[in-house]
Amino acid sequence: MRRIWKRVGCLLLFCLLIGSIQISAADKTSGKSTLKQLLQTALQPVGSTMYVWGGAWNIQDVAAGMEAKTIGVGPTWKEYFMRQTRHYDYRKTRYQIHNGLDCSGYVGWCIYNILNTKNGRKGYVMPAEWMAEYFAAWGWGEYTDKRKVKSHRPGDIMSSSGHVYIVVGECADGSVVLMHSSPPGVQISGTATPRGKANSQAVRLARKYMKKYFPKWYKKYPENARGVGYLRDYHRMRWDLSGKTIMTDPDGYRNMSAKQVLKDLFAGK
Repeated sequence: MRRIWKRVGCLLLFCLLIGSIQISAADKTSGKSTLKQLLQTALQPVGSTMYVWGGAWNIQDVAAGMEAKTIGVGPTWKEYFMRQTRHYDYRKTRYQIHNGLDCSGYVGWCIYNILNTKNGRKGYVMPAEWMAEYFAAWGWGEYTDKRKVKSHRPGDIMSSSGHVYIVVGECADGSVVLMHSSPPGVQISGTATPRGKANSQAVRLARKYMKKYFPKWYKKYPENARGVGYLRDYHRMRWDLSGKTIMTDPDGYRNMSAKQVLKDLFAGK
């Protein structure tokens, strides 16, 4: 309940300051990022960062904390991961804010790192369910209500009540590979197909890459499948790639499949 009331206060503050927030965002983001850079950045904490409720929020639990306004991965994240066992229980680590990331802390950290080169500026952490809508309201892309979402493309920001994730790509069977911070931590996951087939192409791809490139994580936490709700229950923000705002796509990621994106992201690793 304490967290809920703080988030209500944060919502009121966001509503009151939306104009100034947009100006601040424009001031901070005069440069451009790319879809590839976004996904490369999102990959940095994968397989070495635990899910911590409140991770990357500030101590007041209303905005971005120090880690979410810092370039690069947090100095304690990997060390904390290495101390955990396969029995890790995120419910016992609530508000150990410097030790890991929750879902919105993760996405907020990603956005900060693609749009800034210095630490300590205003951050992008907010309740998960706001992210797609607010990013679109800042002019970064197009917002689509969950009832109208028919596709998922690389870089899409997908938010719902209680969770947010970044799309890596869609597979031929309609399943989606994604990156997110979800118990036990930051990982590549795959959804079921739209018809509910659990052993989807996305699940197999996620398993393949987590096992090969993050073996210490995979040994402890091999389960990375997600249900069909990840396809049905999330609003979408799809980046504007016109060059008029903060995102471009010179690498052609928007039109790649999940398999193609993963191959390119891990080339040379």
